[in-house]
Amino acid sequence: MTAAAERSAVETGWKFKRTDQSDDSWAPVATVPTVVHMDLLDNKKIPDPFIDTNELDVEWIGEHSWTYQTTFTVPDVPNGASVYLLFDGLDTFAHVRLNNISILESENMFLSHRVAITDNLHPSGFNHLVIDFDSALLRGRELEKKHPEHRFIAHNGETGRLGVRKAQYHWGWDWGPVLMTAGPFRPIRLEVSFAYIDFAKVDYELSYGLSTVIGKVSVDIAGSAEEVVLSLQYKGKEVYSTTTPVAADGSTILNFQLDDAKLWYPSGYGEQPLYDVVVHAVKGGKTLDTWEKKTGFRRSELVQKKDRHGESFYIRVNNIDIFCGGSCWIPADNFLPRITPDKYRSWLELMIEGNQIMTRVWGGGIYEEDAFYDTCDELGILVWQDFMFACGSYPAWTGLRDSVREEAKQNIRRLRHHPSVILWAGNNEDYQIQEEYKLDYDYENKDAESWLKGSFPARYYYEYLLPAIMKEEAPAVAYWPSSPFSGGKNSFDLTIGDVHQWNVWHGTQEKYQKYDQIGGRFNSEFGLASFPVIDTVHSMVSKTQDLHPQSRVLDFHNKADGHERRIATYIAENFQILPNHFSGSGDSPLQLWVYLTQLSQSEAVAYAYRGWRREWGDERRCGGALVWQLNDCWPASSWAIVDYYLRRKPAFYIIKRALQPIVIGVQRVHHDWSVCHARPAKSSAYSVWVASSSPRESKVDIELRFISIESGKDIRPAVIKSNVTVTANGTTTVISGEINNLTEELHVLATRILENGVTISRDVDWPQPFKYLSLENRGVKVDVHPGRYVVSAERPTKGLVFEEVDGVVLSDNCLDVIPGDPQVVEIGGSSTAQPKSRYLGFEH
Repeated sequence: MTAAAERSAVETGWKFKRTDQSDDSWAPVATVPTVVHMDLLDNKKIPDPFIDTNELDVEWIGEHSWTYQTTFTVPDVPNGASVYLLFDGLDTFAHVRLNNISILESENMFLSHRVAITDNLHPSGFNHLVIDFDSALLRGRELEKKHPEHRFIAHNGETGRLGVRKAQYHWGWDWGPVLMTAGPFRPIRLEVSFAYIDFAKVDYELSYGLSTVIGKVSVDIAGSAEEVVLSLQYKGKEVYSTTTPVAADGSTILNFQLDDAKLWYPSGYGEQPLYDVVVHAVKGGKTLDTWEKKTGFRRSELVQKKDRHGESFYIRVNNIDIFCGGSCWIPADNFLPRITPDKYRSWLELMIEGNQIMTRVWGGGIYEEDAFYDTCDELGILVWQDFMFACGSYPAWTGLRDSVREEAKQNIRRLRHHPSVILWAGNNEDYQIQEEYKLDYDYENKDAESWLKGSFPARYYYEYLLPAIMKEEAPAVAYWPSSPFSGGKNSFDLTIGDVHQWNVWHGTQEKYQKYDQIGGRFNSEFGLASFPVIDTVHSMVSKTQDLHPQSRVLDFHNKADGHERRIATYIAENFQILPNHFSGSGDSPLQLWVYLTQLSQSEAVAYAYRGWRREWGDERRCGGALVWQLNDCWPASSWAIVDYYLRRKPAFYIIKRALQPIVIGVQRVHHDWSVCHARPAKSSAYSVWVASSSPRESKVDIELRFISIESGKDIRPAVIKSNVTVTANGTTTVISGEINNLTEELHVLATRILENGVTISRDVDWPQPFKYLSLENRGVKVDVHPGRYVVSAERPTKGLVFEEVDGVVLSDNCLDVIPGDPQVVEIGGSSTAQPKSRYLGFEH
């Protein structure tokens, strides 16, 4: 009698040991998925590598092979049924044996495997499953020696990583430790089935008016199914169904049409309706297997057209142009099984809280878990997905090409039903390696086979293999050869493609006030590093003597080359460093330094997002801005705007305000004080504008004030613009003028938008740099009320930051407070405690 496929997790009863140790050294494994570091920690065999410099004490783990084993029983197997082991992910060089018979060898962390084991089972009693994990570190070194024909070049980590299909950040990066994991990092399942659905693909098109979805579902079945039943459901109600016989080769195509379909939109532009696509393989009226996915229907395109700035690069969804403000994503932990669905949701809900609508899954990590993309679908977060290549010149020998081909096919198939996945890119920064080391590249040469013979063979992946697989497996999703890429030009070209703008912090180390002058058509990386929240700093340091800004431990938890000089440079250029320049009493030098690094980061991203969003209205001069980076993989100082423990840094709030649906901006023309040796400009032009992502025009009131920094008084009459029409999905210039720096006292430009008398957006422009300003006696007052703080000041106050407290959610932070304009910060829950805060300035 046939029955439905049964699948059960092989997750308990495991044990592990170092492969070369004796049999009495086995230790228990709590559960699978896991990696060896987690099990060593559970068994108290190693110190926590996230604390102090313990990372160094556990490096030996990556230099050894590790063995995992368990036993399992199999339920009765009916006649005609088959048994399989399903491995969703093995990290990385894995040899699997069942009952002393070799059943699988895998060398690619990004592959899943289905292994038929019916003939290898002990029909009664226990079956013995053993997995040997070889050292990826040592195997990488061996592969490099084995292939002297290739020039191995890598930035970050050692060059042996390039021949290994494993998460590249495990070799260490400029924000993360060297922790070479191994183990069954994704689930292992046992299946008993008469037939299974091997392949299902949903293709569709939207009618011209976007009202009708016309599509098909292609299905391949392994086994003896007779027919396939397709059901489309919305909110539990079936909206379409059809049945089709299965062809002799197990394939079938089911057509469907949905009239008045509900379309999926990015957050802020519409709803995110998701349909359940359910496919049943049936025989004799009984379901043998079921494939079920949620999907959303939308039309998307990458718009690239010539204009007076060069060539555009932006996303259009359902005929709406989308400014893609957001952040880049790295794996949220060095030990991947720690990242639960709830933790993914917490991270991604932070993006929505921060008005971010795009994330870029960076190419040195992993193709993330299903829960990540499911949550992006639900929340309306667009996903730019890199293939897993980063910062290197990758080899392309035959076996490696075959592995990459299978990797790409599997992961595109796994992710293609997600409406959130809007674009795939071939790699991260590999063309910059090609340019820096002058590797072979002739854009006009389109002979892919010839590329394999040159010094940059990875071009074969990015411009031939991956786009060919995309065309076959997900033709409706945009593909881009690299991030960044400029269509054959230099990857730093600001007129075409996307750019990683690292001439602030890296490169020429420009002042961050110049961000609006050095942006590209899409800014897919940029940022400035800072310390994490002070509680996180304490979590990674065990000894009091190491709690000072220049301690070895704190330097060890910042992996960026030259970070000491660069953090210090950006602070010294912009802020006074003397302790009496800060508010609050009792702050330690470390607390003040943490604050300054975070304020520097906040100011940098403010200039970037403010200026680049303004350019959206100029023929889509800038199509998006993705800060590097949203998150961390361990407690550290880095470019993250939220630290490892999901504690928001001040920059998070700056971006949140900059990406509001309607936002005001004010800025005077940047005057580079160091080039002219602190000589002020005679005059400074300024402008006020409104950026909008709304699909409709709106009417607002605009106020611009000129406020003395010393006295807090208005030095000119305010400019009031009433009933201003704000352009839909664009930028509206409202006010422009000039400041006479020789006759007018130092003042801020403070502007805000009022809608029906309520302030919906503020911005303040300060004379630069802050270190030249006298900011004593600001007269700051924080009134505490149930559920909110009310902040006011007698004089313009810069960067008032409430200290982050776990369990307390602030609606806003890192405030510029202007006399006569008190600001309200809503707090999650009800708190009457006086919050700890600091700002730039001090009280006598």
